[in-house]
Formats: sequence, structure tokens, C-alpha cells
Amino acid sequence: MLDILTHIANTVDLSPLPKVSASSGEIQKALTIVFSTTGSISLLIITIAGFRYVVARGNPQVISQSKSTIAYAAVGLLVSASAVVIVSFVLGNT
Repeated sequence: MLDILTHIANTVDLSPLPKVSASSGEIQKALTIVFSTTGSISLLIITIAGFRYVVARGNPQVISQSKSTIAYAAVGLLVSASAVVIVSFVLGNT
């Protein structure tokens, strides 16, 4: 199986792919900005949904919507934080 994958990898023509002239530091800086912005937006959404939860006045529909918004934003924050760690690991800047 490994021989087949090695053969396929050696026969693939990579010349049509674009060449990247950015260093790993530049790539990491750009991705860190993107992931930080995503994380900031997630925190803002969590704050707004928390405020809506507090002022819901017992309305079950608004409470349910706020809880799901907080859950989805928390998942987004977790994905964003994980992405920063993964990019740092892959680029070798731990």
C-alpha cells in the first residue's frame, strides 16, 4: 500500500501549482490575525447572547435562542484557539 502511495506521490505534477514567496513567519502572522479576529467576534457574540439571556425576562424562546447562540459561539472560539495552536505546531513555532 505504501509503495502505491509513494508511486502516486512521485508521479503527480506540481508545476501548475502557484509558488509562495512568503516565509513561515509571515504566514503565521497573517493566520494569527485571522484567527484572533475570529476569536474576538466569537467573544462579542457570546457577550451579546449573554446579555440577551439576562434580559429575556423568562421568555423561553429567547432563552433557548440565547443558549444555542452561546454554545455555537463557544465552539467557534474553541475552533479558533485550536487553529492557532495547530498552525504554530505545523510551522514549528511552539
